[in-house]
Formats: sequence, structure tokens, C-alpha cells
Amino acid sequence: MRPRILIFLLLALGSSTFAQDRKHPAPMPNEFEIGRHTFFDFGPPNDFYEIFVVQPVGEGTSIERLTVTPQGMSCAIPPKVEAASAKLEQSPSALLGAVNPCSIPEKELHRELKRCKKCMSFSGAFVTMQVECGSQTRLIRSDILDRDWFDPSAHTPEHTSWTMELLATLDKPLGPSVMDKPIFPVAENNAPPQLPNSAIFTKLSQGGYDALFSKAPDKVSALALVAQNKLPPTTKLVSSSPFSPLDLVLPSYPPLAKLTKTKGSVTFTLQTDENGNVSSVAVEEGNRLLQGAVQDAANKWKFPKEAANQIIRATIEFNLNCTK
Repeated sequence: MRPRILIFLLLALGSSTFAQDRKHPAPMPNEFEIGRHTFFDFGPPNDFYEIFVVQPVGEGTSIERLTVTPQGMSCAIPPKVEAASAKLEQSPSALLGAVNPCSIPEKELHRELKRCKKCMSFSGAFVTMQVECGSQTRLIRSDILDRDWFDPSAHTPEHTSWTMELLATLDKPLGPSVMDKPIFPVAENNAPPQLPNSAIFTKLSQGGYDALFSKAPDKVSALALVAQNKLPPTTKLVSSSPFSPLDLVLPSYPPLAKLTKTKGSVTFTLQTDENGNVSSVAVEEGNRLLQGAVQDAANKWKFPKEAANQIIRATIEFNLNCTK
């Protein structure tokens, strides 16, 4: 009899606890973070990382997104971190809709992750939401496959579909996401990258978001540090004799030269007119991929009056500032 009584008491206690849990469900979170690791079968880069930080502000919501891109084709596409922010009138809990992430059963999440273990997927996104559920921090994982993006009959599971809708809501006010960007971007600007100056970027650099990308091939904190210290390709005037220009326009680094890892110096002569403007440019030596950019820039130079009707010899150096 005693074992039966013990079993009865345990069942009664469990039922009571379950009833209390139903009466007191986890409150709807008022802030959360999401990491989205998007991967493609073309590149490099093949992997892109985005961090969404959603917080209440007044009666609405503040959204900040950091996009971390690894180095692409050698020196042509350096690693970078980009920031975007927006404010919405809805509260964070309203953005979550009817779904409380703290109440999603782990079994259902696990079943969705196992739905297609042997399926081939050439692109997709691994998404992890971090949310405070009472005294515990919960990580909620969803795998978005390429068929979920492009196949209307993909039968995307319930919570994965909810995750996609939430991300679409967050992306809309922030502007183009990874999916909307050119496949092979080549930066034309040689200026140093403008990194976001915020507490979120500091947290990123210190590894505060690494847990959102636990299965990724890259550590986002390491990528952020590389991007922070990365010097972009540069051009500089090495010499100009017997006169130096008053108005100096340096050439942009040609995209094809970046792709082919071409660097070095271009030496050329300038003929000035009676006003000190450049009337002609003749290249003496230098890689052909660099010559056109030098001629375009040098034609915009302006020299002092003393250099009128003179021939000037100059050299410009192109440096990729990249060892790989």
C-alpha cells in the first residue's frame, strides 16, 4: 500500500505544480536579442552575421542591427561592421504578436530543428533568439532553409514561420538586409570604415553576442576586431618635382586592381598650361590596371603660377594593405 500512496502523492504534487504554472504563465518579454547567421553557396564571403537588439523606448521600440561581414575575395572586400537603427510605435511585446517565446515548449523547437536532417540546403539562415524568461536566460533556435524562402509549399513549421515573420518586421524599417545586397560588392571608397560607436558594438567586440552564433564557422567578436583594425587600400603621392600641386586629387583604387591584388607605383609626367592647370598626362611606367585611375586624377590637379608651362614628374603609390 505504501508505494501506491507515494505514487499518488507524487502525481498529485505534479498536477498541482502544472496547474500553478498554467495559472501563472511566463510574462511576455519586453526586450530581446536575435542573431541571424545567413549562409549562401556562392562567395566568398559565404557567411553573414546580423545582430538585432530590441528594447523598449517610451511607449515604442528601439531596434538596432549590426551586420558583420567576413573578408571576401582576398583584399578586394575587407571585413566590415555596419549599423542600422530604427524606432517603432509598437512595444517589443506587440512585435512578438500572440507568441510568447518563453512559453514555447522545447520539444516543439527540437522537433522543428530535426525536420530535415538529411535534406540538402544550399542557403539558409540559423537564427537564435536570446530572451530573459523570469530568472533564466533562454536561447531559442530556428533553422530557416532555402525552401522556406522560395518554395510556397515548403510547409514551414509553426515556430520557424513565426521567426521569419518577426525578422521581416524588424528588417523593414532598418533598410536592406543581407538578402538584399549585391552578390559581389566592391567598395569604391578608400576612406577608413566608419564603425558604429555604441555600447552594442562594444559588447560585440567583447564577445557578448558570440553565444548567438555558437555553430558558425566564425566568431563574430573576432571579425569585429579585425574590421576595427583593418586599413583599407590606399593611394598616396610619393613625389612631384620640381613642383607640388596646390590642389591634389588622389586616384581611387580601381576595383579590378583590387580583385587581382595589383599594387605598386605609377610614374608619369604632367604638362601644365599658363594657368597652372594640367594640359596633358603621360605615363612612364606602372601597371596598366592602375594607369587609368592616375590619369583621371592627375588631370584635376592645379599647380602654382610658378609652374606654368612646365613639365612635372610625379609618382603615385597604390597599396592594398592586405597580406592575404
